[in-house]
Amino acid sequence: MKTLLRGITAILMMFYLFVLVYWMFVGFDRTEINSSFSYNLTPFSTIKQYFYYYDHFDPKIWIINILGNIVVFIPFGIFGPYVLRFNVIKFIFSFILSITCLEFLQLLLKRGSFDVDDIILNTTGAVIGFIIYKIVKRSF
Repeated sequence: MKTLLRGITAILMMFYLFVLVYWMFVGFDRTEINSSFSYNLTPFSTIKQYFYYYDHFDPKIWIINILGNIVVFIPFGIFGPYVLRFNVIKFIFSFILSITCLEFLQLLLKRGSFDVDDIILNTTGAVIGFIIYKIVKRSF
């Protein structure tokens, strides 16, 4: 039964990853290629701007860029450790490496920007998901 559940979860995770990659490279009006390379290498720079100047941003933009970058990766933190059987250190290291590669690919393909704050927010979401996974696992 556990093998079947892990297989179903792996299939759901693959679908979820497909949607994530779509969002990162095609969704959110990324149909046109940027004319220049866009990047932020200063941690918390973008995040601070959204909080300090919250009244200058459309709430939809704020929600997508702050909450969206966290919430969308919570399922990865739940599914990932279950399917891949990673401990917390291996999970976080693998996640940061993977999301950094995807952010770099966005930069190279000019389909978004490389933003270290996205890595921080995405990792926060994945860690929240990992904590949820551990709580649920202990409950059963």
